[in-house]
Amino acid sequence: MNENMLKKLSKYKVLYAEDEEGVRKNVHEMLSLIFDEVYLAKDGEEAYELFLEKEIDLIITDIKMPRLNGIELVKRIRDENKEVEIIILSAHTEVDFMLEAVELSLVRYIVKPITETKLMEALKKFLSTCEDETKVELEEGWVYDSLEKTITHGFKVYDLTKKESKLLDMLLKKKNVLSYEEIEATLWGDEYMSLNALRLMIKNFRKKLPPNTLKNIQGYGYKL
Repeated sequence: MNENMLKKLSKYKVLYAEDEEGVRKNVHEMLSLIFDEVYLAKDGEEAYELFLEKEIDLIITDIKMPRLNGIELVKRIRDENKEVEIIILSAHTEVDFMLEAVELSLVRYIVKPITETKLMEALKKFLSTCEDETKVELEEGWVYDSLEKTITHGFKVYDLTKKESKLLDMLLKKKNVLSYEEIEATLWGDEYMSLNALRLMIKNFRKKLPPNTLKNIQGYGYKL
């Protein structure tokens, strides 16, 4: 895998679920060389809790696990999120497992043992899928890249701050009015959001957007 591809993959957050400690350790070592953030789970329940807590981009899970197996884990995740990318690992080659896995919109189904070659092939497919989904045309000629956190207009490239990119992601996802309370909870967390701080951020943010794209709904919030 070339350096450019590794750089792109490193920005994603991956969750890896595997109950066998030895296998988990070996695969974790491989993943840690590729991704900056790798979260580990030893069973399906722990994986599901991490999925809810973290903003996971890719889930790699074994099928046979205690408490909650991989298929049930994926079904539960799909009830919450239809978009997150998932790779299933299993020692099983039975048709029923594979058919059930295929119906869950997976990136790939990998039969163990997990080799570097198999993993890299799956990650290449994951990256190609994500790159198709990371670019959004805000208006004709204005493109937002959610991976690079940039807005491009012609030859101009605007770098977004962490708060700006999070806000744009929220606005695109919700597709209607985003309340001040939602903005404060997501962008400021436990910190207090003053109106001056919000207005300053919005003022700078608007300079990077197409004209009249961001509208203020007085007393409530913002919408695209």
